[in-house]
Amino acid sequence: MITNMLKRKKNFIVCFLSVVLLIGCMLVYYGTYQEFNKNKKKTVTIGVFSDSYWNVQNGYSYHILDDAIKIFEKQNPDIKVEYESGILKEDYSEWLSEKLLSGNAPDVFYVLSEDFNNFSEIGVLNDLTSFIDEDKDFNKEAFYSSAYEYGQYDGKQYSIPYECAPKLMFVNKTILNKEGVKIPNGDWTWNDFYEICKKVTKDTDGNGIIDQFGVVGYTWVEAFESDAIKLFNQQGTECYMTGKNVEQALSFIERLGNINSRYNADSKDFDLGNVVFQPMSFSEYRAYKPYPLRVKKYSSFEWECIPMPAGPDGDNISTLDTLSIAMNQNSRNKHLAWELMKVLSYNTKIQSEIFDYSEGVSVLKKVTKSDKVLQQMMGSNSLNLTILSDAVENAVVVPRFRNYGEAISEVGKAVNAILEGNYNISTGQIIWNRKINKYLKNSQ
Repeated sequence: MITNMLKRKKNFIVCFLSVVLLIGCMLVYYGTYQEFNKNKKKTVTIGVFSDSYWNVQNGYSYHILDDAIKIFEKQNPDIKVEYESGILKEDYSEWLSEKLLSGNAPDVFYVLSEDFNNFSEIGVLNDLTSFIDEDKDFNKEAFYSSAYEYGQYDGKQYSIPYECAPKLMFVNKTILNKEGVKIPNGDWTWNDFYEICKKVTKDTDGNGIIDQFGVVGYTWVEAFESDAIKLFNQQGTECYMTGKNVEQALSFIERLGNINSRYNADSKDFDLGNVVFQPMSFSEYRAYKPYPLRVKKYSSFEWECIPMPAGPDGDNISTLDTLSIAMNQNSRNKHLAWELMKVLSYNTKIQSEIFDYSEGVSVLKKVTKSDKVLQQMMGSNSLNLTILSDAVENAVVVPRFRNYGEAISEVGKAVNAILEGNYNISTGQIIWNRKINKYLKNSQ
């Protein structure tokens, strides 16, 4: 009996020591695990390109993004944001497409305007509607409506805007002053535009060759935009080339071209100071306006930018080029991705930096209209920021259907054929409307 008691006591001691050892091992493991996880943060990834979206030299390609990451990581100390550097804009679409196909795309990525429609159509962008509706700290009214609508496809919001730039009319004020012509107001019309071009186009040195021109680079695209022309239905299955306003736009382009006897002036003529008008992106104004710290590209003459001339049925508007931010449909970090997107697009400090380190315009009305931006961007030789703000707010939003770019190319072919053909404009409209609709049907 004593022997049994000793055995039980021995077994108890062995079991007790085993339990103590097990608990000790668990505590050591837990401490090591906690320390490991303390040093290993969760990662959110973002896709970005290294150079300027606006195709001008820029030495601050990652500056805004890095500042946004600092803000985000401060708000989320257990999260780390990573991105792959060195991807050029010209290679970015291919790089991103390959990542999406392989299933290794970043949680968040910038979307070039030419990629948005196709990405939305094939379902690689996450619908943001629920995030927007449920986020009490997010107000879509803070954005310029046209920039915000840029991210919509088939009634859903697939991206939010990051920066934008409207198309405006650049004006050589030196020629206008010499010819005794006042710079047009913001509500000028096609007729005003035509009369000024007709007056200033001339041979200034008497050698029989026109060397001063009214306009370069103004095409059917700008005319259609400013005359409220709707070319396609929402689905991109039907073209409306036979409309009356299409005919008046084509007639206007033809009249405008006849002023300089079909001499093909180009942007070099504008650069040399020999042309009054040229449509350009506002990003070029930002890059080349001769105020401190900017490149003095057009330093031989005074120049400014104003809205586009309005057609008879339209307004002083043009398209808005927008760089937007989207969420990967297959992201495993969607709520964190949304928070990062907000820092880039909705944070006023980050949006203000666009006027420091980029050539675009902030998509937030409060930032772009601020006195700080007026002083910071323009100095004493300022553009009326009301013109800029109105140009962004009222800009044309291009149709949202897949292969829109190819469809527009077909319209371009049609316009060239109609203006260069032997038949009248209205007949050409009918012929080409049939051809384009056949193309749209076959491309579905």
